[in-house]
Amino acid sequence: MDTGSPLSRLRCRCGTPCAVCAYVLTMLGVAWAVLGGAETMGYNWQWYRVPRFILLPDGSPGPLLQGAGVTLLVSGLGLAGAAVLALGTALLRLSGSLVGRALARVYLELIRNTPLLVQIFFIYFVLAPAVGLGRLASAVLALSLFEGAYASEIIRAGILAIPRGQWEGALSLGMTRGAIYRQVILPQALRNILPPLTSQGVSLIKDSALVSTIAIYDLTMHGQAIVAETFLSFEIWFVVAAIYLLFTGILSSLARLLERQSPTPHLEDSCTE
Repeated sequence: MDTGSPLSRLRCRCGTPCAVCAYVLTMLGVAWAVLGGAETMGYNWQWYRVPRFILLPDGSPGPLLQGAGVTLLVSGLGLAGAAVLALGTALLRLSGSLVGRALARVYLELIRNTPLLVQIFFIYFVLAPAVGLGRLASAVLALSLFEGAYASEIIRAGILAIPRGQWEGALSLGMTRGAIYRQVILPQALRNILPPLTSQGVSLIKDSALVSTIAIYDLTMHGQAIVAETFLSFEIWFVVAAIYLLFTGILSSLARLLERQSPTPHLEDSCTE
């Protein structure tokens, strides 16, 4: 007997084609609104000038591609740092150490209750001169601290969702706490936390645009410089947005691929006839 909601049954029958159609219609609506607004403003489109900012005449990367490379570098290092901080913080929150839990709690409250832009400025203008950090290191540290705080709660929730019997069974086999985490708990928790962690990764890529405020020539900074020089506001920002969309889309696709390869299906992906 089908007990699903009407919305769930409609989604299962419609599937991917409806989602694609809805996306296309939405994009067409956005394009129509933008073109209409530009026409009202009397904007003169000059798309022919854009390619040279992507690829130079000699075939080498243009300013936008160079900035995209810096964005990938900052985002990749930030993701790695956030993963380490998130896992460490989650384990501290679940540990039996009072000091460890207190330190983790202070870190979470400080990071989650202050804006990322303020944290970037604090690290670059206050902390970096004291310890000798450069612009890139300051940006990566700020992104790692910020995203790691949110990801740690996702990991902690995923670990707590594992039935207690898994712990008891592993302890009965004589496994150490570290071995239980590595071989039993974390592999199972990963199936549940992968989708929200992917969302955090997407947020990190988008948040990396803020590092342009400390003169790191990433994609956003190059876009600002080109717009200031050429006044191609619409064209350049459309291209910049498309590159960010490409990065986040690839990350989301990789996460969905890993999710499909998981032996445990997710309830939201199953359809009842």
